Amino acid sequence: MTGDVINWAAPWLAPYAPAAPASTGSRVAEALNTVFHSPVRFVSQSDLPEGQAYEQFIFDTQTVPTRDNLHDFFNGLCWLTFPQTKKKLNQLQAAQLALGGVQQTRGPVRDALTLFDENAAFLLAPQPLWDALIDRDWQRLFVELRPMWQGAQLVLFGHALLEKLVNPRKPITAHIYRAQPATDSIASLDAWIAADITAGKLAGKPFVPLPVLGVPGWWAENEKLSFYEDILVFRPKA
Repeated sequence: MTGDVINWAAPWLAPYAPAAPASTGSRVAEALNTVFHSPVRFVSQSDLPEGQAYEQFIFDTQTVPTRDNLHDFFNGLCWLTFPQTKKKLNQLQAAQLALGGVQQTRGPVRDALTLFDENAAFLLAPQPLWDALIDRDWQRLFVELRPMWQGAQLVLFGHALLEKLVNPRKPITAHIYRAQPATDSIASLDAWIAADITAGKLAGKPFVPLPVLGVPGWWAENEKLSFYEDILVFRPKA
């Protein structure tokens, strides 16, 4: 682990705080294995045989090779918090490997699976918010419709995305995957997402970019509405 301090009070970490080990120390795998209801075991990266695909090893052994860094720490927390979704992603990866093996180019499905795993977030939102997001109409999304965010929920999933937000910066952007509005808990969201994702759907790139620190209540700086005028971050639709 690095010397970075994780702010568990940050709104984007709220779903993960219950699964966080009481102490991480220097051995991430050991710390993650102390958490209850783990769907997999975490092992040292050295347990991954040379030349074997990482996702195939997880599929075959139900163990996750883990390095002692923040990236793999958050990957472990995602396994603990979204076990059904992570297992489904792994199954889809293994199926793609069975079809084509490990190649220099991953292809559209494996590319989408990796993007999902690293940088996805789930948005549960009223239709007007979703329409404004699709249109990249940032002023409508975050200013005109600002009160409507009280009825929305954004849940981050990608472990690289979570790692980046340990040191928050305005440009950090998630790839949004639309979730069913009726889900009322992280467990039910996990079940819904796991049932919804398929190789075919992911190949169609069902993602929309969203600078996550623009979400009302997530970052003090966005209380100044000029925050959204930065077109290098809040880019118009091409």
